[in-house]
Amino acid sequence: MEIIRAKDVTYEYSKRDEEGNEIGVNTAVNQVSLEVRQGDFIAILGHNGSGKSTLAKHINAILTPTEGTVVVDGMDTRDEEKVWQIRQTAGMVFQNPDNQIIGQIVEEDVGFGPENMGVPTKEIWERVEESLKAVGMYGYRLHSPNKLSGGQKQRVSIAGVLAMHPKCIILDEPTAMLDPNGRKEVIRAARALNDVEGITIILITHYMEEIIHADRVFVMDQGKIAMQGTPKEVFSRVEELQRLRLDVPQVTLVAYELQKRGIPLPDGILTVDELAEALAAVRAKNLESGKV
Repeated sequence: MEIIRAKDVTYEYSKRDEEGNEIGVNTAVNQVSLEVRQGDFIAILGHNGSGKSTLAKHINAILTPTEGTVVVDGMDTRDEEKVWQIRQTAGMVFQNPDNQIIGQIVEEDVGFGPENMGVPTKEIWERVEESLKAVGMYGYRLHSPNKLSGGQKQRVSIAGVLAMHPKCIILDEPTAMLDPNGRKEVIRAARALNDVEGITIILITHYMEEIIHADRVFVMDQGKIAMQGTPKEVFSRVEELQRLRLDVPQVTLVAYELQKRGIPLPDGILTVDELAEALAAVRAKNLESGKV
């Protein structure tokens, strides 16, 4: 069952000069259509300015299409009476966790959303506990957010959205401001929510290694979907990705270069283990045929 359906979505905004006069129109999203099933882990990739974050804001009804429609769990995002319900269904986590954290201690911050929803006090604390445990931050519930690392703050932000019991969480470049360890923490938490809780995850990113476990990948360029498929299908097209100014995981690039040198490796290798297994299979075949 689909939870999100975007049909021919276009979003335009006005360009203005220093005096505020309109001097033209930019098309940030251009005729984009996609569907997301409940329980999917979806990644949307693209370089800066490709339109991926603008598209993400449509799913949460922060923006509404200039043309086309976005339907979230049966609700049209242009229906103003449904906006609050849409945002409860599809929660959003942004780049900078400091912009979302407002509580003086972690558990207060996570309970803020349910409190605004009118959830009874007893249930709020139950939700806070389950949400912090789900992202591995329950041991920090009485800490000040200011004392946490970037990755820990972002996990608290995710817990705050999770406490509102959404069906879908949109992560808009959640690791852009984090170091490698912080990035791993956040992606691990997102994967756990998808695997264990069955929450639909939409990850907006330009870090290729973050999306190798996604169910489907959409690559955006100039406001349009330029490529789509499984991670293996997308990463098999190394040269196309490079033309779109995107990197590929290092191990995928190594396998691609080995292929070009005549080593018969499969396309779309994503992990070191996959590469090691593929090289071992090639070696075994060569031994069998007497080439080594």
